[in-house]
Amino acid sequence: MLTTLRIKNLALVSDLTLELQPGCNVITGETGAGKSIIIGALNLVLGERADRTLIRSGEESCSVEAVFDTKKLRAPLKNFLEENGLEPCEENQLVLKRNFSASGTNRQFINGSPTTLATLASIGEWLVDMHGPHDHQSLLHASKQLLILDAFGGLEKSREEFGELVRRRSVSENEKSALIVDEKTYVQQLDLLRFQVQEISAARLHPDEEQSVTEEFNRASNAAKLLQLSQTAIDALSENESSLLTQSGVIGRVLAELQRVDVGAENLVALHAQAGETLRELQTELSRYADKVDVDPARLAEVEERLNLIHSLKRKYGGTLAEVIAFGDEAKTKLQSLESRDAELARLNAALEKLDSEILSVGKKLSAARKKVIPQLAKSVSKQLEDLGFKQSKFDVAISVATLPSASGQDEIEFQFAPNLGEPAKPLRAIASSGEMARVMLALKTVLAAEDEIPVLVFDEVDANVGGETANTVGEKMKQIAKNRQVFCITHLPQVAAPADAHYVVTKLVKNGRTISEITLLDKKSRVTELARMLGGQTDAARKHAEALLK
Repeated sequence: MLTTLRIKNLALVSDLTLELQPGCNVITGETGAGKSIIIGALNLVLGERADRTLIRSGEESCSVEAVFDTKKLRAPLKNFLEENGLEPCEENQLVLKRNFSASGTNRQFINGSPTTLATLASIGEWLVDMHGPHDHQSLLHASKQLLILDAFGGLEKSREEFGELVRRRSVSENEKSALIVDEKTYVQQLDLLRFQVQEISAARLHPDEEQSVTEEFNRASNAAKLLQLSQTAIDALSENESSLLTQSGVIGRVLAELQRVDVGAENLVALHAQAGETLRELQTELSRYADKVDVDPARLAEVEERLNLIHSLKRKYGGTLAEVIAFGDEAKTKLQSLESRDAELARLNAALEKLDSEILSVGKKLSAARKKVIPQLAKSVSKQLEDLGFKQSKFDVAISVATLPSASGQDEIEFQFAPNLGEPAKPLRAIASSGEMARVMLALKTVLAAEDEIPVLVFDEVDANVGGETANTVGEKMKQIAKNRQVFCITHLPQVAAPADAHYVVTKLVKNGRTISEITLLDKKSRVTELARMLGGQTDAARKHAEALLK
């Protein structure tokens, strides 16, 4: 449900925060007071196109923020947020925010994460359904109508079974398409795959060998220089009269003489002995290193060839040796499939034939079940429409074979409505009157309240061309729907407003020389006053009538 709505600098609203109630919420007020501000704000925060003329005069930007409690939301919201890189809901609170400026900047956020308008609109389809002279009407879409019919008839499992068969058929068809090529292309693919598999297999690659080969190549290509440098270091240490070890011997004799004169100089002798040992150890290690340096042109060529092969395979098949090896494994699988093409095609054809038979059988059963459900749905909706003032109307569902069957089945359906006796039924989307549309939607929602998954319903102009007993019925039906969903209704009729769980009134007033709209939640006493106004004035008779309506 929608728990909080904050509107800033939208039309006549300066800064307004609404804490909204569960159940049925009605919004009333004088004509022109700004009752549709909630609908306008919701449209914006649910991804509708921003009209910058709605920014409050004198302000640079406008923002709308909506907080939804998602505990009972059936849609896969958690996965959707993860897949789109958005922050998860904290304590089941989903926060949507929309901000746009007069300069053209348009920003939107979901749980504080920046997002696209399309993503915002996608989530909006799960949260709010608007009925009236607005575009956010899911029941007008044929796909949604089919979902409703299946939900009404309890046909979801049959529909899912059909969809799974279609999915499996698509997978098999794609596998078959990959195998069916002309002979020339087939031979070319075989030759290419055989070459790729042979080239990668012959290389006998190891995922981590590139580093060791590179290091060996560097040593082998610089062997002569390494040998020269190590020999020069050995010469400097011990191979001539001016070498470090020779000079160290001279220094040792001098220090021994120094110690004989001064016993306190023994630490100097110890340090010299330590330094001499280090120099001799360095000489030993240098000799070993020089012995291992191998100036072998043949080995150098061999290592260089291996390194060039590794680089060549990486350029062709992947950025790392692991990727090259994986490419080779995949190519081997494809090669085996192509080499056994005839047997594989026979297997796929048999699988497709079986799937086609199953799809036809399940599809016929699903179509038959839908045709059986349609009269029940039509009768239930027509009864609701009769209560809403359409005494001679007709609601029906047209069903036909789809041009292109989908995962939903082999059927196409269209909700149809004839408001007057003798008129042909027309598609629901072709209804011109917003009042008629809203009441048809209300009838459908009443019948389908238990099946519909959208938690927030907004009705505008449901009372257009309605009065008397029908108005009482409209109010009762919205109250009935609100047992399962949160309902918002903008109305001019006290009979519609009276049954609501919460009643908001919109007023227009002047503050600091500026006209603003305010929305207030009424208490019981204030509701009597507002209903009396809607009944014609604050007379004793009007107030008593208002009190009676509330009772």
